[in-house]
Amino acid sequence: MYRSAPYERDLSGKHEFPETTDEEIAAKRHSTGCETAPGCQNTVEEIHRGAVMSDDWQYQVRITLDDERSAAARRDANDASLAPLGDILAKHNAELSCQYDAFAGYCDAAEKEGIDQYPLYQWTKDTIDDPVKKAKYLKAFTLYVDGDEVYDQAKADPLEADLQPLAASGLLDKLTKHDTNPANNPQPPKKYRQ
Repeated sequence: MYRSAPYERDLSGKHEFPETTDEEIAAKRHSTGCETAPGCQNTVEEIHRGAVMSDDWQYQVRITLDDERSAAARRDANDASLAPLGDILAKHNAELSCQYDAFAGYCDAAEKEGIDQYPLYQWTKDTIDDPVKKAKYLKAFTLYVDGDEVYDQAKADPLEADLQPLAASGLLDKLTKHDTNPANNPQPPKKYRQ
């Protein structure tokens, strides 16, 4: 849903900016309407550096766990093997949502209510049916804060900061923060567009 943006952090906490050419960024700006959207004053250089900011964008923190911990987290985020993750989640009123489970839930709802009302159904279904992608998304978790999938930076930044030591210690395999900037969101491949 939301791809890394404006940066991802590796386990050392250093910023990793995407390897994107100015031409690719300009194409993203054009395809998302950013260059013509009211109030969008972002330059190609700002987007390339990840320096683009907006009060309107919201954020989402995600984590990836190893196989054993992800299985425990899917059962109970307060499992002793995950300590102190549960305490951090409680502090921020955050909950884990396994990305695979969310994708499967989306497909189940679409199949019950009619896939014509779910434009991402086939893309999502193909993703969860692919064994390699299934293994990846079983270990990936979105953190909901106050019940919201995306939230203000004022909530995302402290959550990310509190999780950083868990990433540095190896409890988390990966910690990323994503935003709702249209230039950073993947579009469905052509074969899935209606």
